[in-house]
Amino acid sequence: MEPNIPKISVIIVNYNAGEWLARSVASVAAQTLKDFECFIIDNGSTDGSIAALPDLDERFMIIKLTDNTGFTRANNIGAGKAKGEWLALLNPDAFARPDWLDALLAQTTRKDVTMVGSTQVMALEPDVYDGLGDCYHFTGLAWRAGFGHNIEARTDYETCEVFGPCAAAALYSREVFMRLGGFDESFFCYHEDVDLAFRFRLDGGRCIQSADAKVDHVSSGITGRASDFAVYHGTRNRMWTFVKCMPMAGLIICIPAHIALSLALLCWSAFRPGRFKPTARGLRDGVIGVPKVWRARRNISRRKGLIALAPHIAINPAKLIKRALHHRPIQD
Repeated sequence: MEPNIPKISVIIVNYNAGEWLARSVASVAAQTLKDFECFIIDNGSTDGSIAALPDLDERFMIIKLTDNTGFTRANNIGAGKAKGEWLALLNPDAFARPDWLDALLAQTTRKDVTMVGSTQVMALEPDVYDGLGDCYHFTGLAWRAGFGHNIEARTDYETCEVFGPCAAAALYSREVFMRLGGFDESFFCYHEDVDLAFRFRLDGGRCIQSADAKVDHVSSGITGRASDFAVYHGTRNRMWTFVKCMPMAGLIICIPAHIALSLALLCWSAFRPGRFKPTARGLRDGVIGVPKVWRARRNISRRKGLIALAPHIAINPAKLIKRALHHRPIQD
């Protein structure tokens, strides 16, 4: 008899998440959809968060790594062990509502959908959105739509199509994820989900942002929202995503704007305490890594080009500044 193959494989990557990890795992255990397996990948935590977990049933598997391999490598390890048709990623400081998996799965019957994003609510400010999917600007800057917006004021938000999901709580086709090589491990963390969504879209996939699949997210509760670590990796990886993924026609058209944006952000960082040095290091290492990233362009599946991608890339700078939702109505 063949072993039971779950519909969804949940992956939680932990690194010193403290008491949040147990709450995150408990939210998965309480899902209305029971047909799942869950891998808890621990990146060499030293805070006792793994030891503090209660006894878990056979659907949960803990994989302990000796070092912090980053969000990218740890998720790829989990994906390599997963058996489910779909991969559901959940941050250890994100707490899924009981019908989260059911709501994500409900969107997968739509044509060409290979990614589904979650509605993220601030765990510590329940009347504020943490994110409504990832949006992408033609200059190469990505943003989490709706971040900091009051929930009651956003009367225009409903299930829609966006550029990509925020990997803090996202669903991906495992077949596509594995075929495209998963997360780029050189990113370590930050912007890795934008890079992955870009490659999914170039491969012909779509992302549905579900208004019903909800999680409560502490938001940068582990690395720090504006830490040197976050600023450095976000700056470097933003450049790498643009150079690696943007179709050649778009690269030629948009690269002057990308360079101008990068220099403007560097100047702006000089007026923000603690931001200049990590921003400058990120730009320097981004430029140093361009030859390697350029070579990686050759291995990207490009079933779709700039024309197909263009409607999902924002041009209006006001959307970027306001963290507005750049969405498209769902067309099946």
